[in-house]
Amino acid sequence: MKEFNQPISGNDLARFSGPNTFMRLPQATSLEGLDVAILGVPMDIGTSWRSGTRFGPKQIRAESAMIRPYNMATGAAPFDKLNIADIGDLAINTFNLQDSLRIIEESYGAILSGTAVPVAMGGDHSITLPILRAMARKHGPVAVIHVDAHADVNDEMFGEKETHGTVFRRAHEEGLLIDDKVYQIGLRGTGYGPNDFKEPQSWGFQHFPASELWNRSLHNMGAEIRRDIGSRPVYLSYDIDSLDPAFAPGTGTPEIGGLTTMQALELLRSFKGINLVGCDLVEVSPPYDTSGNTALVAANLIYEMLCLLQDRPVVPAAPAV
Repeated sequence: MKEFNQPISGNDLARFSGPNTFMRLPQATSLEGLDVAILGVPMDIGTSWRSGTRFGPKQIRAESAMIRPYNMATGAAPFDKLNIADIGDLAINTFNLQDSLRIIEESYGAILSGTAVPVAMGGDHSITLPILRAMARKHGPVAVIHVDAHADVNDEMFGEKETHGTVFRRAHEEGLLIDDKVYQIGLRGTGYGPNDFKEPQSWGFQHFPASELWNRSLHNMGAEIRRDIGSRPVYLSYDIDSLDPAFAPGTGTPEIGGLTTMQALELLRSFKGINLVGCDLVEVSPPYDTSGNTALVAANLIYEMLCLLQDRPVVPAAPAV
């Protein structure tokens, strides 16, 4: 019987000790034999407001020590079915955003040359564009579930074309997405003009504003999205600012009136069975939440992503492009 990596139990070693890896999993120096590779991208040079997401991966790992391996609500047991390890942080160039995006894309190219599904801890949201570039080379254009307060479809910010607020416009322009299978969930806040969200809708993006989700269960909506996607390859990008700041204040661009943690769990669990080819959790900024609660929420949402990967169908990859 094949044995998989297991998190260190809190009954074997106190949770405040041990390795600073996600859920105190083994740290891998090779991708060989891995089904899932968890990695950090400690970067905040693509952000436009409050910095600090460079510290996100470290604190998410620290708060993940509290999570146990079995999901008592869903019955999922990802560490019994998948070989998962933490492969550490990408060595980004903290003084150069363009070089950092290049490093991320090349690193993902190497990861995706194997069989491991990458799960990234950000870092600001600019990390998702180079990831999607690498994803498209392996899988072709992908469906995207994008949970966020912001659509991230600006044309430029301060004259720059590649920032945390331009990700999905660039991805659309570069043909990385199945445009009518992009689902942006939790959008809200103020805008620069009345048409901020209308243009991406004209591309085919489907919008689910937070104000239409208040006081609602998200299970049925998520199930409809899952059926609409079918067997297509899906990338899941989860910005922690999709949550109301009451639940996740430690982020760079907070917006009131967001999702609750309960809705976040419902939403992720409703995607069971999707063909998830990668995911990220971004924009955790520990300096703005000294309690650690935002990172704790992020760690638990990443665990829920691992539970989704447990039930990922086996679908052949598209020819390389």
